[in-house]
Amino acid sequence: MVLMPVMLFQFAVATAHASDDATIIMYHRFGEGRLPSTNISLEMFDAHLATIKNNGWVVLPLAEIVAKLKSGEDLPDKALAITIDDAFLSVYEEAFPRLQSYGYPFTIFVATKAIDQNLKGYATWDQIREMRAAGVTIGSQSHSHPHMHQLSLDEARQEITTSNARFLKELGEEPVFFAYPYGEYSLPVRDMIKDMGFEAAFGQASGVAHASIDSYEWPRFAFNENYGDTKRLTMAVEAMALPLSDMTHPSMVLETNPPFIGFTVDEGIEPLNRLICFASGMGRVDTIPLGRRIEIRLPEPITSPRSRINCTMPVLEDGKETGRFRWLGRQFLLN
Repeated sequence: MVLMPVMLFQFAVATAHASDDATIIMYHRFGEGRLPSTNISLEMFDAHLATIKNNGWVVLPLAEIVAKLKSGEDLPDKALAITIDDAFLSVYEEAFPRLQSYGYPFTIFVATKAIDQNLKGYATWDQIREMRAAGVTIGSQSHSHPHMHQLSLDEARQEITTSNARFLKELGEEPVFFAYPYGEYSLPVRDMIKDMGFEAAFGQASGVAHASIDSYEWPRFAFNENYGDTKRLTMAVEAMALPLSDMTHPSMVLETNPPFIGFTVDEGIEPLNRLICFASGMGRVDTIPLGRRIEIRLPEPITSPRSRINCTMPVLEDGKETGRFRWLGRQFLLN
């Protein structure tokens, strides 16, 4: 059962056509300018909320988006979910009242150890309970917020067992959604999260959630001071999924370097000749079309501990560009 009591939200009214995908956006800190890589300024966050309202985008509970993507039910076009990682104090003091004033549902992913230790700069269990009572969904981000792909499976499982026990004691229920700390995971960790009963799990690669992507690897667009303007927000919410199958090198953890990456794009998704891909530190990289199969070749090995590949393709209607893009993002880790 999702940790969110019944509550009436003031959703924006959408007149656009139905969709089979949704954008999930994520934040960490609010108004904590000393930490710009995980912070968004209050002025920019206010601009985000106003942009969402003024554009009539539909903010839905994460649980509704997950359920409809899994069941194949339609979602409103440009539907989005708002998520926040780590339960910093600024979430309670700054984001919570602002989101309440707009009536927007959101999800907080909590790593329980920092809350248990009453660390400075984090919300308390009382504050988390207050937000939950107001309709906020509480998700898990493990106990100690480790790099989970570097743990043994027994250690990773203990992280979840420990945090679930704390959620059960403090909130009376265990979360059903999980966010990987730092957005990092291995395929065995992903499968362990699934086996432990979570309904969906989320990373930090950019992209749009869609049924063709494993529901334990759904992407989220992250926002901070460096990547946080309303132009990027608009791009993210108006982005569409790139439905695909047969992904090679599905693991985030590199086994060969450079990785050989390929996928098959679903029938009817065009124009494939306009698909382009970019890799961290390398710029645009080669894409080799083989019918509906796309093979990506990197010019050199990946050297950064964390790197990304993003592929985009313009959306056309009646042969004309709409200004929207299909988006696929993948994150890679040097073990």
